[in-house]
Amino acid sequence: MTNPTLSGKTALVTGASSGLGVDFARELAGMGCNLVLVARREDLLKQVQAELLQRDVKVSIVTLDLGAAEAPQALHDLLKLQGLAVDVLINNAGFGLFGRDLDLPWAKTRQMLQLNMLALTELTRLFAHDMVKRGSGYIMQIASTGAYQPTPTYAAYAATKAYVLSYGEALNYELRGTGVSCTVISPGVTATEFLAVSGQKPTWYHRLTLMSSAEVARAGLRKMLARRSSAVIGWMNWLAAFSIRFTPRPLATTLGYELMKNE
Repeated sequence: MTNPTLSGKTALVTGASSGLGVDFARELAGMGCNLVLVARREDLLKQVQAELLQRDVKVSIVTLDLGAAEAPQALHDLLKLQGLAVDVLINNAGFGLFGRDLDLPWAKTRQMLQLNMLALTELTRLFAHDMVKRGSGYIMQIASTGAYQPTPTYAAYAATKAYVLSYGEALNYELRGTGVSCTVISPGVTATEFLAVSGQKPTWYHRLTLMSSAEVARAGLRKMLARRSSAVIGWMNWLAAFSIRFTPRPLATTLGYELMKNE
């Protein structure tokens, strides 16, 4: 259903070749939003583009590895050159790594840190400046329920999401009165390529709490349009994140490990 708030606006979705990125794009297209889709895999991007062009919206694709240090500025420069003003930024690109931190290849961990935190922050700053000048805009950051507690076997990944949550909530406060908001959503286990990329087998906890990427995308966009500063997606995930506030940190760390470990 077309949303009058977003109809004719332009949304930039990163990590848009699969999973949540595709479903964010589908939902936004359904609201009448034009799209700029960014990801590394050009063949998959073209498939998504072909599908969404049937929705009577404009769809541009940019094949780019946002994990490269110069990529966020290059993307911003490209869109400015094309005369595209981004009204909605969906910072979805990111990945996780499963395993004991000291056993993981440093090159992959560094790439994850670059993408999950530095690229996200730079993209936010670049496009938020433009939005503030125009006096309107929406930014969505994708964190995780892992942001709410230390998680052994996902030590660095969970830490990146804690950064995203803290940064996004603080930025939203700083943006008061500008017409621009920043919403952080924290999904739990979602039916995407995440586990395959991270190298983890599904656990009983994953199977119990699994949500589809489509329902996460719909819920996240509702929170964004309501200009919420942050929201945990899914009632079981919300309950887990809420209850961890009352759990001693050592116990929370142990629980994080027990829920994520592969037997």
